Amino acid sequence: MRENLTDLVTFLSVVKEGSFTKAAAKAGTSQSAVSQTVSNLEQRLKLKLLNRTTRSLTLTEAGEKLVALINPAIEDISTGLEQLINLRDTPAGTIRISADEYAIQQVLWPKLAPVLKNYPDIKLELITDYGLVDIAKERFDAGVRRGGLIAKDMIAIPISAEHQMAVIASTELLKQYSAPAQPADLLQLPCINLQLPTHGDNFPWVFKIADHEHKIRVKGQLVVNGINQAVQAALDGYGFAYVPRTLVTTQLQQQKLVTVLDHYAITYPGYYLYYTSRLQSSAAFSIIVNALRYRR
Repeated sequence: MRENLTDLVTFLSVVKEGSFTKAAAKAGTSQSAVSQTVSNLEQRLKLKLLNRTTRSLTLTEAGEKLVALINPAIEDISTGLEQLINLRDTPAGTIRISADEYAIQQVLWPKLAPVLKNYPDIKLELITDYGLVDIAKERFDAGVRRGGLIAKDMIAIPISAEHQMAVIASTELLKQYSAPAQPADLLQLPCINLQLPTHGDNFPWVFKIADHEHKIRVKGQLVVNGINQAVQAALDGYGFAYVPRTLVTTQLQQQKLVTVLDHYAITYPGYYLYYTSRLQSSAAFSIIVNALRYRR
């Protein structure tokens, strides 16, 4: 099949150019190589396709029928390949990225919002997912996860700095309850749990104690499945919440929230954009990658 396709393209070029010499010049090969290719095609088909004389080159009836059959298909293939090349060179098309809520809000959107303004033909799908989704199977162009959570066969580039976690509470709540002195004290205090939609479990609160990580499963009246909901519930005084510190920078500055247990706060690795191949899939994807790349 591969040989037939190559020979058919050569045959059509001879017909279009009207001579073996011109077809050879266009292909950057010799006249004898083109002539041999067409002869090989005729031998496989067991049909004569061209009438050759020293002065002219005409199609036989079989040759005319073959041109009518294959020329539209070959043109469609050529057009399709040109469109793919344009996709590679022109910033356009849809880019789908899987990430958790915090990464979309704090890392992706601030960097990609200007891209959408500058490249109106780029369409962006940011899909919230806390699981380690199979981006190839789910037809994502890329995923975003913290360093250390990415499969080794993926290409990964850093897109953010490290982020520190914090236990937050409203000033009103701390008028009702004493601030915890150590992480274990949280077990006796009202806490707002975050339930990961793709896991079904409450997110554990992780602390650094004597250079070791310790997980605590807190309890409370309220469970939410969005990190922004947890922040709002904390602002409303429904309990302590465990969130990335940068998410509540403004509320901390305004003294609407305070942090506790800072000495035990853990710092997670930064986020990485990961994808399946080093091959640049499109100009649009290249622009997205460049915009997200973390520069210290």
